[in-house]
Amino acid sequence: MAVLWVILALLGLLVLLLLVAVVRTLLLPSKKSTYIPKPDPERAMELAKKLSRMVRYDTVSVPDTDQREKFLGFHQILEELFPLVHARLEKTEIDGNLLFFWKGKSSDKPLVLMSHQDVVPAEGTWQHGPFSGDIENGLIWGRGTSDTKCSVMAFFQAVEELLAAGYVPENDVYLSSSCTEEWSGDGCPKLVNELKRRGVRPWLVCDEGGGVITDPMGGVKGNFAMLGVFEKGRANVRFTAKSGGGHASAPPAHSPIARLSAFVNEVETKRVFRRKLPKEVAAMFETLAPYASFPMKLIFSNLWLFRPILLQVLPAISSQAGAMIRTTAAFTMQSGSDAFNVLPQEATLGANLRFIPHQGMEESLRILQKLADKHKLTMDVVIANDYTQPVDIHGEAFQTVQRTVERTFPGCPSSPYVMTGATDSRFYQDICENIVRFAPVVYGPMQMKGMHGIDETIGISCLPGAVDFYKNLIDAVR
Repeated sequence: MAVLWVILALLGLLVLLLLVAVVRTLLLPSKKSTYIPKPDPERAMELAKKLSRMVRYDTVSVPDTDQREKFLGFHQILEELFPLVHARLEKTEIDGNLLFFWKGKSSDKPLVLMSHQDVVPAEGTWQHGPFSGDIENGLIWGRGTSDTKCSVMAFFQAVEELLAAGYVPENDVYLSSSCTEEWSGDGCPKLVNELKRRGVRPWLVCDEGGGVITDPMGGVKGNFAMLGVFEKGRANVRFTAKSGGGHASAPPAHSPIARLSAFVNEVETKRVFRRKLPKEVAAMFETLAPYASFPMKLIFSNLWLFRPILLQVLPAISSQAGAMIRTTAAFTMQSGSDAFNVLPQEATLGANLRFIPHQGMEESLRILQKLADKHKLTMDVVIANDYTQPVDIHGEAFQTVQRTVERTFPGCPSSPYVMTGATDSRFYQDICENIVRFAPVVYGPMQMKGMHGIDETIGISCLPGAVDFYKNLIDAVR
């Protein structure tokens, strides 16, 4: 009888807590994202033509290859498109990587605007040639339109327009653009080393990463400025299983591929990495809650109650959101025997890891090493770097970016966001505490699908807003 009363009491408490959560949700005013790019067809087309010219120049970067001459050709196009920038700013070119310096009234709060020149290879069959730069149906087509020549064009154009108006920035401004970002090369580190040599410590770095994302998650509709506040770490790891080989007609137990498969199955099906809601992700959910449909609003606005459930179901609901709460391991490469009837003497498996701050590089790699030992595999770390330090979302620099979003994109809410990918801005950690990853263009479903894929595009209508964002940000750093 006593047990029954305990059960009933717990059920009653649960009902009470759910009732409190529902009431709190009903009392939370609902909001809508109302931002859409303001029509400015003449200016948008002028900018589209500049971006089209940049896209038509093939800047695919090849790992560990000297491509300086290729990028010097691209620089000539930039000089033609943005003559005032090249005439009045101090230009430094290092092996195809660019750094421009615009002297401000003060050097107290240096601002770095950055994005990369290089693009990934364009494979497959495209509706428009990947380096056509075609302008059609309100879109610019081609590799690099959204990742990220749009940003390069926008901040160069912003400075071009400000120079034409006789504007002098309150603080020093740097334009930084590497040509090795897509393969994590040494381009950006060379630019950072140059700033170190000059003794420059940027107050704010604004790179790609986030963006004005359309419908950022299920139940949340509209355009939202998602501001990347830190990047997960990453590693490429190779696992190897060895045996004596032999004929496939008499297979032994625990062959190399079987051991690798058992290892993959354990990582995929067991919870080997700890789940936790970083404060930045919690802030994202709380920010988006008023804009969400009622079920999501109920959960997002009551994390005090639903956090344990959210941690359980989030990876199943959204792989992107799930990656924000745990270290991930994606198995991407595998090799074994070259013949159907030959057992491999050696089989390998490649994995790409992304480390979360609450379980960083060292701990995550130790977990995988222990599992590899269990399945009699060797583990070799090819490359690895840990997560970046988060920007203070309550600090002046982050709030400056938020205010600039409000000024530039009326009706567009902004929210912290965790970068699950990698950008060049991580190399600025040594000299800057405030790094915000935000490309001020609209990324709808088509743009998200085309990035690093087929039919990459960007909408023409969002280009004026991108230019104005950089102009406003330069003016806001005082």
